[in-house]
This record gives sequence, C-alpha cells and structure tokens, in this order.
Amino acid sequence: MDVVTDTALPPQLDAVRDAESAAAASGVVVRELTELADLEQVLRLYVRVWGRSDNPPMTLELLRALTKAGNYVGGAFVPDGRLVGACVGFFHAPADDAMHSHIAAVDPAMTGRSVGFAVKLHQRAWALQRNVSDVAWTFDPLVSRNAHFNLVKLAARPVEYLPNFYGPMVDLINGADDTDRLLVRWNLVSPAVERACSAGASGTAEPVPPGAVTAVGMGSDGSPVPGRMGADVSLVAVPDDISALRTSDPDLAHRWRTTVRDALSELLADGARITSFDRSAGYVVRRTP
Repeated sequence: MDVVTDTALPPQLDAVRDAESAAAASGVVVRELTELADLEQVLRLYVRVWGRSDNPPMTLELLRALTKAGNYVGGAFVPDGRLVGACVGFFHAPADDAMHSHIAAVDPAMTGRSVGFAVKLHQRAWALQRNVSDVAWTFDPLVSRNAHFNLVKLAARPVEYLPNFYGPMVDLINGADDTDRLLVRWNLVSPAVERACSAGASGTAEPVPPGAVTAVGMGSDGSPVPGRMGADVSLVAVPDDISALRTSDPDLAHRWRTTVRDALSELLADGARITSFDRSAGYVVRRTP
C-alpha cells in the first residue's frame, strides 16, 4: 500500500485501513505492481484462469504500458511469494473522474478466502489517494457469485445492460455464449460503500420486499420461466452455476442468457434500476418515480 501523507483526507485514511484489514483477514499482502517480473506473474495467472494461452486476456506489453502511464495494476501475494489475485484498471476521460476496472482474477485454489475483496479494497484506497471518486467495471449478469460480490459485498450499483459487449470470447469462463455484461459504478465514498468496506463488514443483501413480483423465475427442471413485467419491484432469477451449465447444457445456458437479457433490458429501459441481489430470488429491480 502506498504511504499516505498527513494531508490525506479521512476517506483516504479509512480506505487504507480497511484495505489492510481485508488483506490481513485473507492472509495476503496486496500491493501495486509495476516491475516486469510481477507483471509476468499477472499474465500467467490470467492465462490459467481463462485458459487462453494463445490469446491471453492481456499482454505483458500492455500491462507495462498501463503502469508506465499511471494506471492501476494490483496483486495479492501469499507468504511464499506467489501471486494469487490480480486486478487491472485504467482511467476514464479526465472529465469523468473515474477509473475502469477492466479485469480481475483470483487463483481458483484460493476460493473462499476473500482475496478478491482484499484486492478491490486495495484498488479503492489507491483510487481515493489519487482523488478518483468512482470505479466502474462490467461483469456477466448470469454469474450469481459475481452478482452477489459486486452488488452486496461491495455495494456497487448497476447502471447499464450491455448485450454481447465483447463479442465471441471462447475460453474456460465464457464458453461460446454471448458476452452480455452489466456495467456497475462503485462510488468509493458513498455511505453504502463505506459500510460495505469497513472492517468486519459481511455484506448484507437487501431483504426481498413484500409484494415483489417474479419477472424471471426458475422451473423445476432448472430452466428460466418468464413471469410478469411491470411491477414496482421485480425479481429476475439467474442459474446457480452458469459456468457448469455452459458445459453440461449449452442450449439451456443460452436460453438463460436471452431470457435474463430481455427482462433486465426491458426493465432498465423503462426507468427501473437494480438495487440488490438475492441468492435465492436473483436481481431485485425497483421502479422509481
């Protein structure tokens, strides 16, 4: 973590404290990466996670250029020096006062250790120290664990649905499915985010409101079931494990893609907003006046 001077604002100091606490709880050290040897470890991690050695998600040359230009590359290390998590972000246009967090991954062997949470809190502290107030990123709306992590654990808020955003990305994570994404904004100093990132925070989902109506449910056979649109509060379910479904039943996985796409796109286009994610019910979508 970068050294914070005496002139740092309280949110910056709090963010550093929270990031250090999260890293300690995960048993890792998270730091900014600029040296070639560290960046090579980032590249190798991404190749392992995405399974794309012939077309890696990033290149060493690009990582080097991004860090030289002052952008963010952070990594989490276990005591033996192995990199087990990494995140790369670059700045938006100057007037936007934001950073785009483009790609992040955690070694599958570290699942359940909250390494990803520690890396994101390091990124938050790093951004606040540079007077950046927002971080944006995209994620696959069908991946329930990521939806819970982003919307509940981090308190980020979806702002746009992006159909087939990247085009074909045939790899271990995306399979041959369309690459729909939800774009989220993470206001680093909002009360909700400050609570989510504070030491000991567990990330509590918003309770499903009474009277919420199912816009997309799940049938007894695991298939998507369109429900009723137009309610004040709608619920949009997603499969429990879309990654496994893409392997076992690609056609069903694609039906989930198109059904969730249609529902969320219609709701958001009509002025509703996604406010939370429930592990059982899915996305909580509210209409606003």
